[in-house]
Amino acid sequence: MSVADARSPFVDDEAADDDEVLVARAVSGDADALTDLVRRHQPYLYNVALRLVLRPADAEDLAQDALVRIVTHLGQFAGKARFRTWAYRILVNRFREGKRRKMEQAITTFAAYGEELDALGTEALLLPERLEPERSLLVEDAKIGCMVGMLLCLDREQRLTYVVGEIFQAPSPVAAEILGVSAATFRKRLERARRDLTAFMNDKCGLVNEANPCRCSGKTRAFIRQGWVDPARLKFTGRRRRQIRNEAPARLRVLCEATEAKAVDLYRDHPLAEGPDLSRRLADLLADPSVRRSLNLTAPG
Repeated sequence: MSVADARSPFVDDEAADDDEVLVARAVSGDADALTDLVRRHQPYLYNVALRLVLRPADAEDLAQDALVRIVTHLGQFAGKARFRTWAYRILVNRFREGKRRKMEQAITTFAAYGEELDALGTEALLLPERLEPERSLLVEDAKIGCMVGMLLCLDREQRLTYVVGEIFQAPSPVAAEILGVSAATFRKRLERARRDLTAFMNDKCGLVNEANPCRCSGKTRAFIRQGWVDPARLKFTGRRRRQIRNEAPARLRVLCEATEAKAVDLYRDHPLAEGPDLSRRLADLLADPSVRRSLNLTAPG
């Protein structure tokens, strides 16, 4: 499931109402309600964090830190704001208060990032035979990693604004409350972040502007060589790889059955050949007395 396909907690008001019920039950000591609350929000906490810090390990640390703080301070949730606002504000503040992580130190400006991409050049993706079936996953991992890297070229406030407001589609009032700024400030930051990111992608990225030579498949080999893409441990498409491996046997059976059915249909589609008139041949044969005797047939009347 992609971000676009998922139902963002920032726009799902029905789920937000359910959150309030779960919080009340959890504060009253209902462990199942607390578990449901955690399971509902931990994927989004992690995915927001991932787009803020790039490295999965750093995102896991950030999301876990925020989640622990949410759970241990749940009793202090006063209900003056929606739970989602309160909870994701904790994630935002933990990010703001934390030191710049490894990839934030490595990726600083659009200009520097663009120069590094240019320096890598473009080359054909030659893979060992064992990795050839995973070519599309490797290219997708490179694409996502490169695009999240672009987000790190935004300053922290622009990045927070773009991730919450644009990628996860939080409405302006909700996003502004989560980020602790006025709606006007949020909109201004979002406009600036959108403008800067779009300008860079239009100038460099072949996905946005086909006139640009940069292609994900042409960068993947260099990304593997640099250690940014690890074929043994994909950062962004590992879940898809596991899903494919789990589904492969069943899909192979379906494919085989479909192939067999197609083969049969091809044979069944052959026209019926006209052929010789065998009845006349049979009549001539049965006219022979010796044949009739061998078959114990009486003479024709």
